[in-house]
Parts: sequence; structure tokens; C-alpha cells
Amino acid sequence: MTKFRRLEDAQTAILQIQADPGANLETLRCVLDSKHPVAIAQAAKLIASAELVELQRDLAESFDRLFTKSSDPGCIGKQAIADALYRLEFDEAELFLRGIQHVQMEPVWGGQVDSAPKLRGVCALGLVRMNYPDVLNELADLLADPEPEARIGAARAVAYSDRPEGVALLRLRIRLGDDAAVMAEYFDALLKLAFDGAIVLVSSFLSGSEALQEAAALSLGSSRSIAALPPLKTWWQQCRTSELRQTALLAIAMLRHDQAIDFLVDQIAAGISRDAKEAIAALRIYQQDLALWKRVEQTAAARGDRSLLEAIRTS
Repeated sequence: MTKFRRLEDAQTAILQIQADPGANLETLRCVLDSKHPVAIAQAAKLIASAELVELQRDLAESFDRLFTKSSDPGCIGKQAIADALYRLEFDEAELFLRGIQHVQMEPVWGGQVDSAPKLRGVCALGLVRMNYPDVLNELADLLADPEPEARIGAARAVAYSDRPEGVALLRLRIRLGDDAAVMAEYFDALLKLAFDGAIVLVSSFLSGSEALQEAAALSLGSSRSIAALPPLKTWWQQCRTSELRQTALLAIAMLRHDQAIDFLVDQIAAGISRDAKEAIAALRIYQQDLALWKRVEQTAAARGDRSLLEAIRTS
């Protein structure tokens, strides 16, 4: 077995087998057996993309070595291996449990930072995919993780589980509050699991900080639920800043329902000039829908407002 003593040699070997990794399993095994986390991560990604399930055991052994014998700054190797095994449907819970509980403090200027939150999130997905019996307990703990990235991973894993029991976890986590970016993940996950039953709770955040309002609005738009249209329209009418009003109309466009599109076209036809221009901007996501975009152009032209035609041309 070739020993890759230098990182450059291991990376060169990976590049040379990109075209046909399945015919070069021994090379991949050698890279996984090396002490170079960066190369190991590259090999793991290649294994996952090529769906080389026959290397699951080699990945697991490399994962163990990175815990016990080799340094892995930034959790680069362990994270890539966990992600590869998740995608290859690895079904041994011990590996994912080890990863979901791993904290790796590393020195930075002025203190230390945990480099393992993304690893914990990936391992949460692995446990969900293999239907680990106590996965909701693990996800509940991860939702309380001190690192935002880990909590984001937990929210995505709860959504991925598609289990109704996850709704209560997400509702509690939302009620406790979080950073706006993390709250957006909670909103998305809850709307995926609870559908229209989550609209009222998420809509209640269309007030407060602007960041939270935007997060709630875009999550409602992404839900594509027509039940989100009334609260989004009400919020649009109440928005005090141009930025929030634009976000509201974009969220309405994202619903991708006839009623939502009709509402935006109505603003182009009869709304004040500012609202008409912002509705055109929101409907830009449909520019590839030639029939709809022609309707937008015709509505703007029929109004006879040159500024609207200019908005069309510059979109």
C-alpha cells in the first residue's frame, strides 16, 4: 500500500483518479489511511459523489483515526467523512453519536473556538437517515447547543426527519428565541413539518426587529402555502420602510400561487407608482415564465407610466 507522507502527493493522487474513482479504490484507501485531513476530506467527497459504498468501512476507520491518532484542525476530515457516510446511508449509530457529541476547542486570537458544530449537524442528519430510535432526544439536545451552526443543523435534521413529534421541539425553540438567521431555519423547518398549522406562529414574528420580520416573511414565502398570503399582505400594508415592503412583495411572489401573482399584477395595474415598481421587481423571479412576464409587460404598458416601462426594461 502506498504511503502518502506529503499532503501534495496525496492531493496529486486524488486529482489523477477524478475521472474514474471506482477503478482506483486502493488509492482512495491509501489517502484515507494518511495523516492529512485536507486530503482525507477531498477523498471522502469524491467517494460520496461516486457513491462508492464499498469504502464505507474505510471511511469509518479513518474517522476513528482522526479522533485518536491524527490531528484534524477545523474538523475538516471528520466532517467530510461524516457527510460522506450520511450520503452513503451508513447505518452504524455509534459513529454518528460520537460525532454529534463531539466538541473540539481550538485556539484563536484571544481565546478558543469550537470547530465541530457543523460536524454535529451532519451527524444529526446521519442519525435521522438511519432511523436511530432515540434521534429526537439527540436533536432536542442539539437544538440547545451553544453554537448557532449546530442549532441550524439540528433544525434541518428535525425537518428531514419528517416526524410530527418534531413540531413541538421546533415550536418551543422558536418561543425561546434566537439569532434571526437561526430563527429562519426554525421557521423553515416548522413550516415543512406543520404546513398551514405553523402559519400563525411564524406570522407572529412579522413584528419586532427588522431582521426577524424579514426571516419570518421569507420563510412564509418559501412555504408556498396560500394560507400565508393574508398575513403577508397585511404586513406589507403596515411596513414602514421601503426595504421591508420589497421583502413583503418578494415573499408574496415566492408563494407561486395564482392569487399571489394576481395581487402583484394588480399593484402594477392600479397601485401607486412605488408599489407598482416594487411588484415588478418581485415578479422578476418569473422572468423565465414567458407567458407571465408578457402579462407583466402588457399590464405596465396599459398603464402608460413610462417609469414602469423603464423598470421592465432594466429588470
